[in-house]
Amino acid sequence: MRVILASASPRRRELLTQIGIAFEVQVSDVEERITATVPCEVVQELSRQKAGAVMDMCMERFGTVVIGADTIVVCGGEILGKPRDEEDAARMLRLLSGRSHEVYTGVTFVYDEGRKNFSFYECTKVHFAPMTEAEIADYVATGDPMDKAGAYGIQGFCARYITGIEGDYNNVVGLPAGRVYQELKRLLQTDVRGAGESDEESCDL
Repeated sequence: MRVILASASPRRRELLTQIGIAFEVQVSDVEERITATVPCEVVQELSRQKAGAVMDMCMERFGTVVIGADTIVVCGGEILGKPRDEEDAARMLRLLSGRSHEVYTGVTFVYDEGRKNFSFYECTKVHFAPMTEAEIADYVATGDPMDKAGAYGIQGFCARYITGIEGDYNNVVGLPAGRVYQELKRLLQTDVRGAGESDEESCDL
């Protein structure tokens, strides 16, 4: 079985390597289009677009599984992706400061030569300590927030402001690695999705 990760994220690469999955990396330049409005549906939709685009690029599809993933932060009902610039990063950090938020990661497997896909998501609640304006400015100046949803990385310098989490830590990093492994193993053992062309995990609202 050939596994392709449809993501340029070094954090996702590290997590897949950590759990012992051999994989290749191929990234598409697909233009993301969001039709969903519920966070858990948004991340599944985006992950499906990424994985599908990479499968379309594959010359050899037989025995290939493409993994797509997308992560967003939701705070006070606002969906936060990657910041546009430093000012936007500072705005996001002010929003997160001293309160709790949710991190959603959607994952899609595209397989059976692109005829089938399976999507799921994980949600982790993160508790943030208050940040002063000086602390926000110092953190933004490091450049670390600029390529991360919600303008922070839990695994780096910003860990000093995380007071607790509820759920999967790796999900906040960018990929629910344990569930990815279990779902991929189940997929390899038997095609539990039957003859259907697609399947998506429903959201608990």
